[in-house]
Amino acid sequence: MAQNGGAGPVRAHRLTALLLFSVTGAWLQLQQAELWPLWAYAFCVLLGAVALVLGWRVPPRLGAWLVALGAAALLFGLTGARAVWQADQVLAPGLQGQDIELTGTVASLPRRGEQGWAFDFEVQNARSHGRDVAVPQRVRLSWRMVDDEPEATKVRPGQRWRWTVRLRRPHGLFNPHGFDTELWMWEQGLGATGYVKAGRKAAPPQLLEQTWAYPVEQARQWARDALLARVKDERAAGVMVALLAGDQASITQDDWNTFRLTGVAHLVSVSGTHVTMFATLAVWLVGGLWRALARARPALLWRVPVPVAAGVGGVALATFYALFAGWGVPAQRTVLMLATLVALRLSARRWPWPMVWLLAMNAVVCLDPWALLQPGFWLNFVAVGVLFASAWSVVDGTGGWRMRLWELLRTQAVVTVALAPLTLLLFGQVSLVGLLANLVAIPWVTLLVTPLAMLGVLLPWLWTPGAWAVQAMLHVLQAMAAWPGAAMER
Repeated sequence: MAQNGGAGPVRAHRLTALLLFSVTGAWLQLQQAELWPLWAYAFCVLLGAVALVLGWRVPPRLGAWLVALGAAALLFGLTGARAVWQADQVLAPGLQGQDIELTGTVASLPRRGEQGWAFDFEVQNARSHGRDVAVPQRVRLSWRMVDDEPEATKVRPGQRWRWTVRLRRPHGLFNPHGFDTELWMWEQGLGATGYVKAGRKAAPPQLLEQTWAYPVEQARQWARDALLARVKDERAAGVMVALLAGDQASITQDDWNTFRLTGVAHLVSVSGTHVTMFATLAVWLVGGLWRALARARPALLWRVPVPVAAGVGGVALATFYALFAGWGVPAQRTVLMLATLVALRLSARRWPWPMVWLLAMNAVVCLDPWALLQPGFWLNFVAVGVLFASAWSVVDGTGGWRMRLWELLRTQAVVTVALAPLTLLLFGQVSLVGLLANLVAIPWVTLLVTPLAMLGVLLPWLWTPGAWAVQAMLHVLQAMAAWPGAAMER
């Protein structure tokens, strides 16, 4: 432990207590059946801050306990205070089911669903019965629209609209081993859901103007529409849109079933695993490009070594990809985790891997404490922990292609075997062909399909070979899914 960034064992013990019990404090708050008053959480924050300060000043044994108590109290209070604030943003019960005139801006990529087009709406003004009313700043709306409506009336990001809606407080079904809709809306900061009223009894929706707001969302819609218009195979187009713009609505239910049975659903949902694999590819590419540039200008290596350029470039490209793919909560967590790991590596501090693992977990929990309730959070960090424990190292863009290929295969094998019991526990199903399917699908999607989908934005003709690659992958995965005993359920 003496290598812990130059700190001695005493400091290392206190730092370990800080990292471990801060996560524990956030987790304890999430177990509360009811929220406390805000002043109670503020007191916990104050108590935690005092305990942390004292913990670094008193004798070692007492100091470690004070640091542990302070970290737990601090994160408990901060998480609770955030929950109180967010609970105050939820729609007032008295406004449920009322006709409300909303004026605001479309704030997300509209997605086709069973209830029509669904999208986030940033509210600028709300009126009911001729008076202003207070509604959440961000709500989730659906609008039943038909395909033959004029293009000018179809909702797009950045548009300002005025329409009559009916809202309700966030509510969703939560099936065992299924998706928790209400938790997802809470994490997204959505204070209400509702639908746009259209018909004789409601004022017609008014498109006020197209603004430059939410440019990334506008670019995502342009890319999605262009790809769907270019690729005629709906199944292939659905997968490519999911990889390019993070919109999974066009993937057929049969294909989703195939992905689940073969254990590759994470590849088309822009999950943490997908962003990590993209970042790894970006590190390799940036590292190779930097070495090539350094041959012409050797001074570059003195100013910015290959590991620095590869690490920073990889995280930057992964961040851009996560943003363009929708900046979902799993992608946010993964980008933050990768940035933490790269920053620690580039700082030249040699921390033991359990502390690096805890530091990355703390960074994610501080950003999104409710991630502790998500199965994906635990799958991500168990996978990272297993890789650390099995002597896996962060790729820095060096080494030959054989070593990189071997590392990819080894990584996937270790993670698949290690996560199988946890996957069965959390989701009630585990793919028995997942190891083989992922060994095929991960390099195929990461090295071929995703680059073709992204490069197609600049060269649209590349979407055609990208669709061929998706068709070939679907054919192989369907064959694997049809094998007897492809998946095990409990």
